[in-house]
Amino acid sequence: MSVLASHILVVDDSPEDRLAYRRWLQADVDGGEFVISEASSGVEGLRLFSEVKPDCVLLDFQLPDLSGIEFLDRLDQEFELSECSVIMLTGHGNEKVAVQALKNGADDYLIKANEGGPLCKAVHSGLEKLRLRRQVNFQSAEVARLTAERIQLIADLREKADALTLANERKDEFLATLAHELRNPLAPIRNSLQILRMSGSSGESSAHIYEMMDRQVDHMVRLVDDLLEISRITRGKIELRKERIELADLIRNAVETSKPLVDAAKHQLTVDLPPESLPLHVDGVRIAQVFANLINNAAKYTESGGRISITALRNGDEVAVSVIDNGVGIPSEMIPRVFDLFTQVDRHLGRAQGGLGIGLALVRQLIEMHGGSVEARSEGPRRGSEFVVRLPLASAPGDGSTEVVGESRSEVTAPRRVLVVDDNRDSAVTMAMLLGLMGAETNVAYDGRSALEVLDLFRPAVVLLDIGMEGMDGCEVARRIRQRTEYQDLILVAVTGWGQPEDRRRTQAAGFNHHLVKPVNADALRALMISLQSANT
Repeated sequence: MSVLASHILVVDDSPEDRLAYRRWLQADVDGGEFVISEASSGVEGLRLFSEVKPDCVLLDFQLPDLSGIEFLDRLDQEFELSECSVIMLTGHGNEKVAVQALKNGADDYLIKANEGGPLCKAVHSGLEKLRLRRQVNFQSAEVARLTAERIQLIADLREKADALTLANERKDEFLATLAHELRNPLAPIRNSLQILRMSGSSGESSAHIYEMMDRQVDHMVRLVDDLLEISRITRGKIELRKERIELADLIRNAVETSKPLVDAAKHQLTVDLPPESLPLHVDGVRIAQVFANLINNAAKYTESGGRISITALRNGDEVAVSVIDNGVGIPSEMIPRVFDLFTQVDRHLGRAQGGLGIGLALVRQLIEMHGGSVEARSEGPRRGSEFVVRLPLASAPGDGSTEVVGESRSEVTAPRRVLVVDDNRDSAVTMAMLLGLMGAETNVAYDGRSALEVLDLFRPAVVLLDIGMEGMDGCEVARRIRQRTEYQDLILVAVTGWGQPEDRRRTQAAGFNHHLVKPVNADALRALMISLQSANT
């Protein structure tokens, strides 16, 4: 859409930022013509707003006299906020502020960047929303001349549309925050696991524990990634990492994952598999996730002390795996919908069941992506359920060999001195221990100010810096380090639970050389340290 002579009001106390916005908008060939007014304070911005009645306001969150939220409140009290589009801008990402800004009437919320693409795109989107709002308002006024009943109907529809839009925004914010919070406890778990492995503990039982912990951490990481990429689920774009694996191994992994839930409900779980080999060419984590979801469903919807059975039967070139319970069953009218996304089946238990309603939808999509099928069966309420998964068997194996890369505790791979900065003490200490086993001399700081103090005393070659610290965050620490000429060549590595493209652009703009996502994989860390060591030799 091209909007001619749209009036943009820039409210920002930074002359440099105001100049950048003006240049970007004037250089935007798709934007038509813009009339741009500028204000350096909130009060001045409110005065200009009343004079020019802008179509779009670019609003800095940190103003010398008013916050962006206060500015929005004043706009809402003194003018018609819906008659313009407001884009909140800030130098620091803060999800709580973003939620509050959107709740108070902003159309968008952006982190300030060094290039104008995102800003111009947000302006176009905001003007298009404004055009649509004005069109709706005009149509509403026309309808108002007909009947009061129609006016109320349109108001209700608009309220529901706004609620759906806000709910979708909340979903994305929730998923990003949840994924970040889940990554934090995973980081010290993975670090500790690698430390135990590299420190030389041995024995068959220890090896089994290491394998199990490693598999479960990897499983959790993959599930966290699914939360961030839930849009891929609905479009069937989950990446598969296929390998040749025995059905029995997949069932064992799934049972291991579901065992705490099954045991807590005191269910009896039986597994009956044919003695013959049943190889599959599948993504092992995903298919184990499928069976774990089905076992968890059976455990959740079966009264305490129930029975769950897993059986498999070969039928030509495919295998059929059934998960059967004697639980509450499925009403016949719900069976065709049970695999739909966000469907919650009323099991008539008289108590609420948890879950987001994506488990069975994910099961179906994952199975279909592997060339298989899944169906639900039930004779009705209180008569149990059966879920049957059919998968094609793998063809004759090729080489089948798997290379196992061992870890050498004596290998010196890290640069000589590494400073680890993280306000999660467990994560910081275990990361330092892991780097120590790689041959580095390490030091630890637990906040940004301490890191800057330790920097001059320790003189590291590399700094691993957490981003989401209280007080001075990692990006601010990085910017302060880069302001000092003696640290221009210091290697800065961002370590964070945020791993989206915009997060990587943000750390790069702050001066980081590399970006690692928690929980950091030991192989990825070792590879980075080797590359840094090679660059220094």
